[in-house]
Amino acid sequence: MFKDKVAVVTGGAKGIGKAIAQEFCKAGAKVCTIDLLPNDYYVGDLADQAVLENFARSVLADHGHVDYLVNNALPLMKGLEDCSYEEFNYALQVGVTAPFYLTKLFAPHFAPGGAIVNISSSRDRMSQPQTESYTAAKGGISALTHALAVSLRGKVRVNSISPGWIDTDYTVYDGPDATQHPAGRVGNPLDIAHMVLYLCSDKAGFITGENICIDGGMTRQMIYHNDFGWNLQE
Repeated sequence: MFKDKVAVVTGGAKGIGKAIAQEFCKAGAKVCTIDLLPNDYYVGDLADQAVLENFARSVLADHGHVDYLVNNALPLMKGLEDCSYEEFNYALQVGVTAPFYLTKLFAPHFAPGGAIVNISSSRDRMSQPQTESYTAAKGGISALTHALAVSLRGKVRVNSISPGWIDTDYTVYDGPDATQHPAGRVGNPLDIAHMVLYLCSDKAGFITGENICIDGGMTRQMIYHNDFGWNLQE
């Protein structure tokens, strides 16, 4: 399905991004990753405009076009108490500005049938204390998704995925960690990677501007103190 397609994956050196890159490779795609960590293609900071421009030039020099762009790189998570002005802006640069700018750089070079998948988070709709920088970035990329879908209409489909608890070490949990999820387990990176490949495929050709939450049903259950075993400890 993806033989000789060109897939760009940000934050592709570990975790969810690595799983996405590996699944594209297994399906026959040529994968270009960018990450601060060592990887097979490009090492660089997504918050740096020059890095984004050099990375895009490298991809286009090597392949001439792009079929899929997956904006997955992880923003900094800090909160109101300890996040500085510079750190908050850095989180937005990695989590929102870089996806926007890479889309802008690659927009004239998408092949027919091209697709963008942005990795948001279930934190785009719910929060824990002291997570403002990450939550703001994930909320931003969710909104950016439908804006880009409209701007790129007829050229590139744009969707986002909001993962919940995804254990990147593929740990198998039992007890409350698992059973609190309506799906009965904690997620793993393949749960996200499989949806990325689906959204990039022709099978998803009528889907654009959507955000798909993959969280084992956690954001769909009502939680009240002393109801069904839930208990608030202040």
